[in-house]
Amino acid sequence: MRPLPAGLVALMGLALAGCGFTPLYGEAGVGSSLSRIAVTTQDDRLGYRVREQLEDALGRDAGQAPLWRLETTVEQSRRPLGRRIDDTATRYELTVRGSWTLTPVDGGLPLSGVETVTTTYAAADQPYAAIAAQQDSEERVAAELARRIRLDLMRALPDRP
Repeated sequence: MRPLPAGLVALMGLALAGCGFTPLYGEAGVGSSLSRIAVTTQDDRLGYRVREQLEDALGRDAGQAPLWRLETTVEQSRRPLGRRIDDTATRYELTVRGSWTLTPVDGGLPLSGVETVTTTYAAADQPYAAIAAQQDSEERVAAELARRIRLDLMRALPDRP
């Protein structure tokens, strides 16, 4: 019984080698080129948070010249959910729509996409707690938006020269 699984694993390895499989995070894979993307966002608090999260997610290497320029635009909307007896909201839903465009620095056709992230947070009675909850929600949305954009880029970049 032991030789069969080992032979099957070896056969699968040969099949993967023949199909042109390349690991996503390999040396010559997408992971090394993600660090060469310069990120720009709009100049507000949420834009700053998205840029910070994207640079972390992409592993931006400031020591190397960028090969691509990633421009992002974020739009947010906040909707009250649930009502107390005094007609104030008990929770809020924060929805952020992030549009991105990846352009090669040396010219070429740009790539673009849109991602939407939604999260909720509790509406506190104390003003400081309400501000802290909203800012925490914005941070969670920025992290998730950066993760999704990174995945979009990883899917799109292997097809590019």
